[in-house]
Amino acid sequence: MKRIYFDNNATTKPDARVVQKVLEQAQEIFGNPSSLHYEGQQAKRLLEESRRIIAEEIGARPDEIVFTSGGTEANNLAIKGVAEVFSEKGNHLLTSSIEHQSIKSTHQYLERKGYKVSWIPVDNNGVIDLELLEKSLRPDSILVSVMLANNELGTIQPVKQAAEIAHKKGIYFHCDAVQALGKMPVKVDELGVDLMSISAHKIYAFKGIGALYIRKGTKLTPQTQGGHQEKNRRSGTENLPGILSFAEAIKIFQQEKAERIKRMSLLREKLEKGLKEKFGFARINAELAPRIPNTTSVSFPGFDGEILLLNLDAMGIAVSTGSACRAGMTEPSYVLQAIGLSKEEAQGTLRISLGKDNTDEEVDYFLDALGKALEKIKRGD
Repeated sequence: MKRIYFDNNATTKPDARVVQKVLEQAQEIFGNPSSLHYEGQQAKRLLEESRRIIAEEIGARPDEIVFTSGGTEANNLAIKGVAEVFSEKGNHLLTSSIEHQSIKSTHQYLERKGYKVSWIPVDNNGVIDLELLEKSLRPDSILVSVMLANNELGTIQPVKQAAEIAHKKGIYFHCDAVQALGKMPVKVDELGVDLMSISAHKIYAFKGIGALYIRKGTKLTPQTQGGHQEKNRRSGTENLPGILSFAEAIKIFQQEKAERIKRMSLLREKLEKGLKEKFGFARINAELAPRIPNTTSVSFPGFDGEILLLNLDAMGIAVSTGSACRAGMTEPSYVLQAIGLSKEEAQGTLRISLGKDNTDEEVDYFLDALGKALEKIKRGD
């Protein structure tokens, strides 16, 4: 059975060109980038060239890029690092109610350590309330963290305006751009952020590698101790194969950017038109908000999303019920509840996230299979 993969927000399939390039490089250049001998310096050269490529894509300086194990570590480093370095100035943090689980859990961890957190609500389309964000700032506020694109809804947040609000009060601003990179323009100066998290496995590169942009002059406490890698900001031997995959995926994206974004936009338009025409009772969440071009969150009242997912999986289609980081949790998505869905509505929701290699024929097959799955569930089969 041919498989159709519509869960690209969870992870993407590594591009064959990325895999080939990394295999060629990694077999020949294997040294530790911290070593002073020839093999080490060969690795160091590739490491720094990759850093330059990734920095260029987001409009940063190479020395502002710190490699991490992924988006989760980058988020932890940003939030805990700022919280600790400024603990004497204040202990108040602000974030939105629909952040990724790694942001939410990090703030909850800091709450248990005595920090105060303001959870800023969003409207029914999943967009943060900027007025309430501004009103919630205090003299002891030290960091605002707002994601650029939501992983479940696809909504794009007004990060530039939020960062301006924080900076007027002299407060650092962090942005989780993991889901945005590769699907929309992401430039640190245009957004006005001080820190920004990105990840490789969302853009057709390998898992286990990400990066944190740290604007020059921004202070934070390192969260790992051991060596002096990454200019003393993140200890540990760099994952060179992963970093090479990240850089190669960025290079390919730069060549295909316009066509890739256009293609995903047209596919999502076709998908959502089909959902409306075939399943009038279904609800597309955050439909009126600006969204990244590949993501559709759709609720089916009266149905269980997990059962629907398993039926589609049996027909060769991979979708999700929400964030992969919440898989296995019994509670419905807090993101969907934050935009006003009831627990039952949230439990009846699927997330369909398209990728660069999906086709019109796959969308047609999905819509047909979805109809069959809904009928089967309705009959109680």
